[in-house]
Amino acid sequence: MSFCAPVQDYEYIMRHIVGYGKVSATERFEEAGEELTSAILTEAGRLCEEVLSPLQRNGDLDPARLEDGVVHTSTGFAEGYKAIREGGWISVAASPEYGGMGLPMAVTTAVNEMMSAACLSIALNPLMTQGQIEALEHHASEEIKAIYLPKLVSGEWCGTMNLTEAQAGSDVGALSSKAEDNGDGTYAITGQKIYISWGDNDFSENVCHLVLARLPGAPAGTKGISLFLVPKFLPDASGEAGEANSLHVVSLEHKLGLHGSPTAVMQYDGATGWLVGPEGGGMAAMFTMMNNARLGVGCQGIGAGEGAYQKALAYAKERKQGRTPVAGGTGAIIDHADVRRMLATMRAELFAARCIAMANAVAIDMSHATSEPDWAARAALLTPITKAFGTDTGIKVAEIGVQVHGGMGFIEETGAAQYSRDVRVTAIYEGTNGIQSMDLVGRKLMDGGEAAHTLIDEMQRFAEEARATRPRMAGLIWNATETLREATEWMVSQKSMTARFAGSVPFLAAYARVLGGYYHLCAAVSEGSNGPRTKLARFYINRLLPEYKALLDHAMQGDADLYALDIEDFDVA
Repeated sequence: MSFCAPVQDYEYIMRHIVGYGKVSATERFEEAGEELTSAILTEAGRLCEEVLSPLQRNGDLDPARLEDGVVHTSTGFAEGYKAIREGGWISVAASPEYGGMGLPMAVTTAVNEMMSAACLSIALNPLMTQGQIEALEHHASEEIKAIYLPKLVSGEWCGTMNLTEAQAGSDVGALSSKAEDNGDGTYAITGQKIYISWGDNDFSENVCHLVLARLPGAPAGTKGISLFLVPKFLPDASGEAGEANSLHVVSLEHKLGLHGSPTAVMQYDGATGWLVGPEGGGMAAMFTMMNNARLGVGCQGIGAGEGAYQKALAYAKERKQGRTPVAGGTGAIIDHADVRRMLATMRAELFAARCIAMANAVAIDMSHATSEPDWAARAALLTPITKAFGTDTGIKVAEIGVQVHGGMGFIEETGAAQYSRDVRVTAIYEGTNGIQSMDLVGRKLMDGGEAAHTLIDEMQRFAEEARATRPRMAGLIWNATETLREATEWMVSQKSMTARFAGSVPFLAAYARVLGGYYHLCAAVSEGSNGPRTKLARFYINRLLPEYKALLDHAMQGDADLYALDIEDFDVA
């Protein structure tokens, strides 16, 4: 199977669904018009098809390994990274001041998703660097920016983020890594971090780690955490990678998937680092990187799902099994109703998730270009939805892909199972999807639900207008948005956060489900005929959208039944 980058899908979504034209109409992004954007996506698609896609199986069969303290990456990854770096794909959204393209996040989002579809293991590397670039742009001193940003933007140096410790996972405030002032503007960083994606490699000149640590006398919890930039090699007087720092890779994790991406345990033994942002401002600075990464991880899920879908589709067109129920059919399993159900589900779910991610990116771009608070609120609202729904979709689609293959999906040689194994972690890292849902019903509803209701209002208005051309689909979407509005009001009315949290996962899933239906309706109205997008929209709205009813019923049950169960009640009898 040869991978085909979904360039046309992205162009359609940007042109007709999420209002990318508003972004390119701003002064900040006026150069990023339709013609330039199309050319960039086409070139990125070519990179994904010709260079990155062939690395997908290599990463799984020839995983990264640690030998004598040196990380050796999978066969072909060094050449793949060189193509990414030389093409400037790390720096699509980075500031031109430091060598970046300065293009909208929407363009970066499309490129990153296509790269993830081609080979998720290697696509994870530039995502980490992009997040670090954004964090440094917002929080680092001018001296640090001058030294590090040109190297990170060019891809000569790579970046990582170091949050997690063995005793401090989602509870970051429990970390024990420490930093001591050296008295010369630098700090000595000591501690051990785990789950460090791309903690080292054998193809970049330097690896720069953003490390959370606690200064002496700092208060407990997250308020006492500071952020430090700790490079593998210390910059010399000319800004080049010089002598080795006091840090090393202890081991690489043995993982379910993503074997081509080295996930390291990192040890810091008084390593030299520089403070990024103010003392105690570590979480604020790191969240700049994490919010970037949460959009990116949502796209990783969508991308892995795209790869799984294309593989399943190719197999379904070729595999002949049983008597075909379609007169004059191909004789392949795609003629069977249940196989078509699975493929249509995969395609419809991916389109919905892709539109949500792109709407999120457009909101980020409009926030940056206009400084209007409503756009910032929209971006904040969509970030946890993008991350959770995008990754849940990727997991679901990859699992269906195995099923389409039947017994051959359970055989590793086909490569179908790799997508399922690779994508599974995306629902866990950068904040588990449970935490995303808690963020949605907690922080993102602290405005009384204003941002959530504003988006619901937009969906309802469009559904009303669409009744003229798509009456049945529009009516179903309008009903769904009204039920979603009632559930949102219920969430806002709950004073107990535990009651909200008890239904947060189904609430997020329902919000995403309705959003997905809305974007499918937009596609059908825009197409204006009974074409493929209208047919797909009809499938989604008829068969998948109704799930919102059960999800919202679940979401509004409160927490009483959960806590009626005593701890002993969970034990096996």
